[in-house]
Amino acid sequence: MLKPNTIYSAYSKKIMGSIADDKYKLVRGLGLIAAISVIIGNVIGTGVFLKARVMTCNVGSPEWVLIAWIAAGFLSLAGALTYAELTAMKPEAGGEYVFLRDAYGRLSSFLFGWMQMFIAKPGSQAAAGMAFAIGLNDFIGGGKLGEAVFLKTSFIEISMIQIVALMMIVIFTTLNAATVAISGQIATILTGVKIVLILFVGLGAFVWVTGDFSHFSMINEGGTCEKVADTARFGSATYSFAAGFGAAMLGALWGYDGWNNLTFVAGEVKEPGRNIPLAIIGSTVFIIILYVFVHIGYFYVLDPTAIASVSANSSVAKVVVSGFFGGDITTFATGFAVALFTVGLMLSSLGTLHTSILSGSRVPYAMAKDGLMFKQLGKLSVTHVPVSALIVQGVLASILALSGSFDTLTDYVVFGSWIFYALVTSSIFLFRRKYPDAIRPYRAWGYPVVPVVFLLVAGWLLINTLVTSPQQSFTGLGLIILGLPVYYYLNNKGMKNNDESGREEPEEGNVNDR
Repeated sequence: MLKPNTIYSAYSKKIMGSIADDKYKLVRGLGLIAAISVIIGNVIGTGVFLKARVMTCNVGSPEWVLIAWIAAGFLSLAGALTYAELTAMKPEAGGEYVFLRDAYGRLSSFLFGWMQMFIAKPGSQAAAGMAFAIGLNDFIGGGKLGEAVFLKTSFIEISMIQIVALMMIVIFTTLNAATVAISGQIATILTGVKIVLILFVGLGAFVWVTGDFSHFSMINEGGTCEKVADTARFGSATYSFAAGFGAAMLGALWGYDGWNNLTFVAGEVKEPGRNIPLAIIGSTVFIIILYVFVHIGYFYVLDPTAIASVSANSSVAKVVVSGFFGGDITTFATGFAVALFTVGLMLSSLGTLHTSILSGSRVPYAMAKDGLMFKQLGKLSVTHVPVSALIVQGVLASILALSGSFDTLTDYVVFGSWIFYALVTSSIFLFRRKYPDAIRPYRAWGYPVVPVVFLLVAGWLLINTLVTSPQQSFTGLGLIILGLPVYYYLNNKGMKNNDESGREEPEEGNVNDR
């Protein structure tokens, strides 16, 4: 049997194309704090500000909303513990794309990239654009955008909220096509804005508002619960707790989505065996504490029925901030606080949109360079940017922005992503069995119990989502399955080109043959 390190090095250049070219070496310049910042900056986005309403409608009481946030946080942490071992064992660029190829072969890694290309990244961008539009709707006051209808037919209704989201996608896709020189600096600044914004809302709820802890003993009674399905709406005739809690978990997992992103820059982390596990685990615990703290603030200020009645085109956080300094929006202090929050929410949304467009366009580019996507998507413009990949991604994100609400989009993204989170996590068992002697600077805490629990809960979550949100779920599954004929077409085309050009097939030790 070939040594693991021999197998791993054999395909690294093939997997990542020019990204892993021998001429250029990644520099391990990210220390522990920088690695933690990468995760926090990717995780904290819009969910912590926008999901409290729908989660309260799902489970009815503050306690269960908090339990859902904690449970989703620990589920993410269980996945993070497993990812920490995989990434410390293989601290190279590529992350999940490479793990899946190592464990299950080309088809699994292609479908992961396909899912990222057609579901995860465009869906995330559409949701971020919608979050910006919701913030703008609050900023101009009166819900003017939410009430304005751009197009209405018997089949579809498009609001100005969706048009604004589309405009943001177009603008930031264009910006990413022009230059990426200052993207890192922008992301760092906006990460700071996100943390300050959460602390501003959470601390302000206790300092500048007269709240009541008795709200925690109440339940949602008669909240409007706009755009929440009956099967997952507390108090409805068709409601079941399992469906409601599962839907709340799905909303919370959107807030934690991104805990896996350090894997993509693992090749640039100093002392990966030490810093990668500390960064993944430490940042996840920090975010759990931050999210629970701000939601305690929400329920301290507002009772569950009031939260459930917040408009789908607004946010609970904005309503809480509206109560600062006496709650008179006409006064300077309260008006300034609301304006500060809405601008912060918009900046946070744009930061998420910008980084998602930047990183997402590299997925089809890398696939094209690896022969697993259409060749045109692997070409660079004169500005050294994969413009074709950007355009395709922008078109898909725009279609999604026009086809669904913020909550629908996030459920769509989380469902597709968690299929592959579970598949990647399961690979730890295969690696432990096939490569027992591989160097593992960190071993997953609680193995095998922790990854098994992760897989069981993830399986329940996916099944529950199929039941409560069948349209989004089956659409997501359909798009993933749609990748199969594309894969076989491209794979056969690549094999034919190899034969015609006289190039040799991979050696027996290459994982691509497995």
